[in-house]
Amino acid sequence: MCFDHDSRPPIAPIAGGALDSMPLILTAADRNRFFAFRARATDPSGAGVVILPDVRGLHPYYEELALRFAENGIDALAIDWFGRTADPEPRGEGFDHPPHVALTTWAGISADITAAVDEIRAPEDGRAAPSSVFTVGFCMGGRMSFLAATLGLDLAGVIGMYGTLVGPWRNDAPAPVDVADQVASPVLGLFGGADGAITAEAIATFDDRLAGAGVDHKLVTYQGAPHSFFDKKAAEFADASAAAWDETLDFIRAHT
Repeated sequence: MCFDHDSRPPIAPIAGGALDSMPLILTAADRNRFFAFRARATDPSGAGVVILPDVRGLHPYYEELALRFAENGIDALAIDWFGRTADPEPRGEGFDHPPHVALTTWAGISADITAAVDEIRAPEDGRAAPSSVFTVGFCMGGRMSFLAATLGLDLAGVIGMYGTLVGPWRNDAPAPVDVADQVASPVLGLFGGADGAITAEAIATFDDRLAGAGVDHKLVTYQGAPHSFFDKKAAEFADASAAAWDETLDFIRAHT
């Protein structure tokens, strides 16, 4: 598990920054119905993000993160992974996610990410749709965010926090280093230097392969920070969390 059940994003709320928020049920091209949560900015900047969660799926952590993006002028849509194997509805602390993670496939995940990007691009209530759409993911979602840049979705950028880069994973999703030449969007990767699951060598390989493919990218490692450092409860890594949030917002603004 990437976070404890009571973990939340380490970002202070901005009063009045979000226009509204709501749960949604989205439908992918293969008719999969899956849970999502949308937050809309009061003063939209033209940017939108699709939030790709860790192995727990659409946890309250990611609903709150969507609100923090909206407060910064970025429309946000967080999605769940498990519509094919679990009911498309909110789940409590006792949800047994590992069996569902094992049943995910890259084909299914690709269809769900595509549906989410289509949803956030759809104008509604007289509001203009975001002109620049990004994905941002964490752990499992970090890997899937990097891979989203290979799906032909015309993304303005992809952001991954501590997404694994090499080797096989729990499903058939490819390793980002192996498809770096297919990446068609700018990349921001944020990693913890004390993350035993993602080595400096793996990050260097990803860096080299993105550079070789001519991909605009920035990979940042926060020395001493562990996996899942971006957590309000991890007070000792507050500086790394603040820096990672600033990097994320700066990247989005620079590519919008």
